[in-house]
Amino acid sequence: MNLEHIKKTDPVVAEQIELELKRQQETIELIASENCTSLAVMEAAGSVLTNKYAEGKPHKRYYNGCEHIDVIEEICQKRACELFGMDHANVQPHSGAQANMAVFMATMKPGDRVLSMDLSNGGHLSHGSPVNFSGMYFDVKSYGINEYGEIDYEDVRKMALEHKPKLIICGASNYSKIIDFKKFREIADEVGALLLADIAHIAGLVAAGLHPSPAPYCDFVTTTTHKSLRGPRGGIIMCKEEYAQAIDKAVFPGMQGGPLEHIIAAKAVALLEASKPEFKDYAAQIIKNAKALAQGLMDEGLDIVGGMTENHLMTLDLRKTGKTGKDMANVLEVVGITANKNTVPNDPQSPFVTSGIRLGTPAVTTRGFKEEDMTEVAKIIAGAIYASDNEQALKNLRERSMKLCKKHPLYAE
Repeated sequence: MNLEHIKKTDPVVAEQIELELKRQQETIELIASENCTSLAVMEAAGSVLTNKYAEGKPHKRYYNGCEHIDVIEEICQKRACELFGMDHANVQPHSGAQANMAVFMATMKPGDRVLSMDLSNGGHLSHGSPVNFSGMYFDVKSYGINEYGEIDYEDVRKMALEHKPKLIICGASNYSKIIDFKKFREIADEVGALLLADIAHIAGLVAAGLHPSPAPYCDFVTTTTHKSLRGPRGGIIMCKEEYAQAIDKAVFPGMQGGPLEHIIAAKAVALLEASKPEFKDYAAQIIKNAKALAQGLMDEGLDIVGGMTENHLMTLDLRKTGKTGKDMANVLEVVGITANKNTVPNDPQSPFVTSGIRLGTPAVTTRGFKEEDMTEVAKIIAGAIYASDNEQALKNLRERSMKLCKKHPLYAE
């Protein structure tokens, strides 16, 4: 990667960028919400578009000089609608959480009731956590998962009938099963609720046709662009045409000012990449790799919440090992694997400690890992957990993870 200008201007920051590149190259990235963009996406994100203010919508800007910006943003909107089968797209949200905030602003008033998945069971902070805007300003009721790690749709229906929410949210940050959007639509219709699908984690799988689409059933679909979709860090809101004006107003001026047009260009590039046949092959390999990892971990005697995964992620349940998610995530980092601590259902530990580790395969699949590589990764993870206090054993495991990193180089050109 060429950093010649940064090195001249700010060698301190340049050094940290180079060190971060080295860390990524020498680490097996299993954080489920991370991925490695193409160089084309990075070029767009680092382009001259960062210089331009463009408050408003295409052809309705508050600044002059937006003729090229308008074309790029419209391309991005069109690609999002075509890829996900929705009527309207607003590509300006800076993040998935802000995309969700805009839907809240467009559809509800403070105090209105929401039904969403509990954070500790796999939901997301912006779906109603009491420390987030969604939980601070709205009356949130939460559903969870059953002993099999699955959503109990009849339980969701009973809660909807009891609480009569104005908005129901389906989608999660840590759910390893297929989401039945049709059942959620039926529940929403029964109680007269609007339906939001947050597909931030599974967007790439949906785009590739490897997970059922929410488009036929949901009033709103939000997503990040940087997880399985493999784009820049940002968010998108898609909706039925009847809600387009309300969503656009909620984004600007309701929620944020000038959009990041360089990031919108990078989103457009990523959406084009996701429409290609090669991306479908990539998404299929994500699932194959996740299944291989889950099976490998279970073969090593470890527990996976809900058993076999059906998408790109899983949660390793450490309770029977006597280890915590916090400690084992740190141990995994020692052996060259990055993952994040995560709660498990009915977790006896606090959210700051946890009894689980969330694992995902989008980033390693981008690097070219295949099923046999994931089996080796599972053995390294299990070895690190079982020998977490053995310095020599951890050193040997680090050598094995480095061998995999060298086998599948990142940004080698």
